[in-house]
Amino acid sequence: MDFVFVEKLLVGLLAAVVGAIVVSKIRGRKLRLPPGPIPVPIFGNWLQVGDDLNHRNLAAMARKFGEVFLLRMGQRNLVVVSSPPLAREVLHTQGVEFGSRTRNVVFDIFTGEGQDMVFTVYGDHWRKMRRIMTVPFFTNKVVQQYRPGWEAEAAFVVDNVRADPRAATEGVVLRRHLQLMMYNNMYRIMFDRRFESMDDPLFLRLRALNGERSRLAQSFEYNYGDFIPILRPFLRGYLRLCKEVKETRLKLFKDYFLDERKKLASTKAMDNNGLKCAIDHILEAEQKGEINEDNVLYIIENINVAAIETTLWSIEWGLAELVNHPEIQQKLRDEMDAVLGVGHQITEPDTHRLPYLQAVIKETLRLRMAIPLLVPHMNLHDAKLAAYNIPAESKILVNAWFLADNPEQWKRPDEFRPERFLEEEKHVEANGNDFRYLPFGVGRRSCPGIILALPILGITIGRLVQNFVLSPPPGQDKLDTTEKGGQFSLHILKHSTIVAKPRVF
Repeated sequence: MDFVFVEKLLVGLLAAVVGAIVVSKIRGRKLRLPPGPIPVPIFGNWLQVGDDLNHRNLAAMARKFGEVFLLRMGQRNLVVVSSPPLAREVLHTQGVEFGSRTRNVVFDIFTGEGQDMVFTVYGDHWRKMRRIMTVPFFTNKVVQQYRPGWEAEAAFVVDNVRADPRAATEGVVLRRHLQLMMYNNMYRIMFDRRFESMDDPLFLRLRALNGERSRLAQSFEYNYGDFIPILRPFLRGYLRLCKEVKETRLKLFKDYFLDERKKLASTKAMDNNGLKCAIDHILEAEQKGEINEDNVLYIIENINVAAIETTLWSIEWGLAELVNHPEIQQKLRDEMDAVLGVGHQITEPDTHRLPYLQAVIKETLRLRMAIPLLVPHMNLHDAKLAAYNIPAESKILVNAWFLADNPEQWKRPDEFRPERFLEEEKHVEANGNDFRYLPFGVGRRSCPGIILALPILGITIGRLVQNFVLSPPPGQDKLDTTEKGGQFSLHILKHSTIVAKPRVF
């Protein structure tokens, strides 16, 4: 080991101890901070609570410390909000004050230090990126333009599963088909392209790189170096791998999609009446000098992760719950048969005439929230929340999962019960009209992908339930719904095999 480095490390730790004690005493006299466990110098509460700051652990702490509490994770202040009124304060009332994003050593790499939209600070760049992304991705016009494609992709899934002789007996891993479907759904919008099969070499490469990016970014393994900068030298190997994956992904986006679209645009005139894909609109913004090519690549990066993966997780959760609750599955099937007619394949306009399908989707998003802590917020300047002082650049986590799973707020919240959205919670929508239920967030930094996710969920789940009786594989009573959480995400640990027995119409 490098003894000079060790010596510097020990001196740095000693200086940090003294500094932390002095700063703590000065700040303690001036500020009224939220309650929380007592921190120790340098490490704060990290040694007490560990790296795994998942939604369930933070909910348990909220029961102990209250609706807002503070964790000092090394040099970071982390404020956790766990009540609807305070969620409203952070996301809506003080949406500007708490509208920024925290820095993170790994996400800084994957987003070029905030050159994207999702993780950039609140300000002019964010407003510009949000505007540029809204027109080609997040409008009703986009839904109507691309919904036939989504319906066709869902039909391909149904046809491929029906054609697999194992599906009706041994079962198949539906996720593999659904993952290809989601890539095709979004790549149709982005590039007017699709992948022909799960064996497409470019699709396999893209899927592998996106999967590695997700694994590295969502892991809790790097938290110690993020919380305590003096320990970052021990993250060199991890961060080098992140940079390699980032550079390889961006090069793939550029070489195989962005440059090809630019060539097409240069050889084929785009008249104003012709249909443009999303990247054409974004490249126009680049040509006008509003953004640069790096911004374009980071927009593609955001869509590959935020739009594809989160919707895929929600579809997978919804199907798992329907398999484990066959009576709910049958009730949903009966509704579609009665309203649409037996054998009539559901389309996007049909989803609005099927209240039980809408309730199933809402309940999936409530119980199995894909982003249970939302994307973290940050206040650039000192702020007030309730009666407490929130120091500048604090990381603010809204535990949206706990808001939607708190037994003081919901009737039997641990149950998968879609009927709640037709009965006692019939007024509640996924758009944030009730601060107990925020699967897409609300306010300035809410997820604009809600306008795409809801119809895709309805079409996909509807088609599969219409065409198949879904059940666990032989020898199993239920699917394993163990959760796998990450920095922000919540998805199913095991990609289950599901028996899909075709219906005869």
